Amino acid sequence: MWQDSLTAVYDWIKPAIEIGFLAWILYRFYLAVAQTKAVQIVRIAFYLFTVYAISLILDLDVFLEIFKALAIPICVFVFILYQAELRRAFTMNKGIRIRPLFGIGQETTSDQIDAVLSACKTLAEKKRGALIVFPREVGLKNIIETGTKINADLSAALLLTVFDHDTPLHDGAVIVQGGKIVAAGCFLPVSEQSDIKKTFGTRHRAALGMSEESDAVILIVSEETSCMSLAYNANLYYDIEPDVIKRILLQLLNFSEANLSELKEAENNASE
Repeated sequence: MWQDSLTAVYDWIKPAIEIGFLAWILYRFYLAVAQTKAVQIVRIAFYLFTVYAISLILDLDVFLEIFKALAIPICVFVFILYQAELRRAFTMNKGIRIRPLFGIGQETTSDQIDAVLSACKTLAEKKRGALIVFPREVGLKNIIETGTKINADLSAALLLTVFDHDTPLHDGAVIVQGGKIVAAGCFLPVSEQSDIKKTFGTRHRAALGMSEESDAVILIVSEETSCMSLAYNANLYYDIEPDVIKRILLQLLNFSEANLSELKEAENNASE
């Protein structure tokens, strides 16, 4: 008798569980793509689903046959067209991040960020450019291999040495992770966005391109204007104050529960 009661209760709550779980999955997916160009995929999917639902309700056989024939080709086309955005969307920091095993991807401390900013301020005063990449969850092995591996402790003095005009590595990017300068003189992919300001040089375009291809955070020091900027999540925040940069880097690089309200406030300050 009690088994029948349990079965009846389960049959009653099962739809609620399924709907709730599906809603949670869709919500997490929306959060993942909300700040990337992949949000266009959500719009496309919504429009197609709406047309399909109307066709199904009105029993429009021609439209239904077209959907059956084109469903797989459309999915393949969308995934190929937005592969970079999808890859970045599913690796973006949303909520709690899990610390990687075996110490890979160690946290970047406040002191280490201070050392980077100290070097950047000195470079800006001397009208020297810099490009510093902070990997997050997407590995950058292919980028590291384009430069010279250093694997040295992070310090302002070493960064100043690398970006000095007389060194062979000053034109490339430096990869910084876990308190180490992993590599220098690395080549970054250049952004293909057509609406980039023409005043932006190669460094800004490379930083934006790197942020489009991965979830890394890139710090740029302009050689022409001495402005410091950040690029991440396919966005470029130009001419930011050092204290705002530090707040954003601490939020994005540390493996802890991100304070999204503070991050949004810092982004708003960077956009002003």
